[in-house]
Amino acid sequence: MRWSGQGIAVDDGALPGLQRIGLVRSVRTPQFDGITFHEVLCKSALNKIPAASMLPFRFTVNGYRGCSHACRYCFARPTHEYLEFDPGADFDSQIVVKTNIVDVLRRELGRPSWRRETVALGTNTDPYQRAEGRYALMPGIIGALAASGTPLSILTKGTLLRRDLDLIADAGQRVPVSVAISLAVGDADLHKDVEPGTPSPQARLGLIAAVREAGLDCHVMVAPVLPHLTDSVEHLDGLLGQIAAAGATSVTVFGLHLRSSTRGWFMSWLARSHPELVAPYRQLYRRGAYLPQEYRDVLRTRVAPLVAKYGLARDGHSFRGAPAAAVPVTEPEPVPTLF
Repeated sequence: MRWSGQGIAVDDGALPGLQRIGLVRSVRTPQFDGITFHEVLCKSALNKIPAASMLPFRFTVNGYRGCSHACRYCFARPTHEYLEFDPGADFDSQIVVKTNIVDVLRRELGRPSWRRETVALGTNTDPYQRAEGRYALMPGIIGALAASGTPLSILTKGTLLRRDLDLIADAGQRVPVSVAISLAVGDADLHKDVEPGTPSPQARLGLIAAVREAGLDCHVMVAPVLPHLTDSVEHLDGLLGQIAAAGATSVTVFGLHLRSSTRGWFMSWLARSHPELVAPYRQLYRRGAYLPQEYRDVLRTRVAPLVAKYGLARDGHSFRGAPAAAVPVTEPEPVPTLF
């Protein structure tokens, strides 16, 4: 392996959080400037979701922890604290790679007790972030799920998904498969600031078209909507129009959540880039992580006619409730706005 000899010496006390989860080595390479990959051997691949989460799936697989997409609002940031990393810059640059996840997954899928329930990919950190270009975990994961007769869903912002479209389409011939692309920011300048490590909006629109050309339906997560930044009728109309033109089959729309340490990281960014919005955001989120019901009602009223205008409602209508089981959703609101 080209990275042999580039390992970072880690003594027993240097990264206690990583030691707990089976650290093999930590590596850096000029190809991924500023990013450290921590290769670990996982003991399990299938994660069972607590029933209290009210998500439309019960199992997930995550090949990575941390994400170089560096989205300022990412709800998964607090998960890095378990590893004794900070949820800000470390989440963006200290990426944990479960190098043996395919082998472990195959073993778990082969157990007589496995009931072949839908497995969601991309519910914590993005499975097609930059690390996937090096480690290529997803082909093995998709292949293992399809070979075992297990339905799967994929949610990503990463255009690297194109690499696996033939494999995903083939899997769709054997098991139910759904693909969803996350695209919530249509403004190019705002995108560079709030999602600095992600492919551009235009690149993701191209990805939507490629998914459709591969014969797959393509759901789009227009989430999170950022109050006072991406929630105007003008922005939403322009974005949904482009999403429809790219061939998307349906969309889900909901507003920004600011939980735990994600809130501090996002608010620090907001203070730097949009200081005039700090006070309005403090007012909006004064009662907790979720937007107040009044705001959600306004957003729903604003979005519904646009979704209908572009024919992006699931089953031809808009509704409130839990999302369809086939569509991976990272963290829905208690009463999400869904279309």
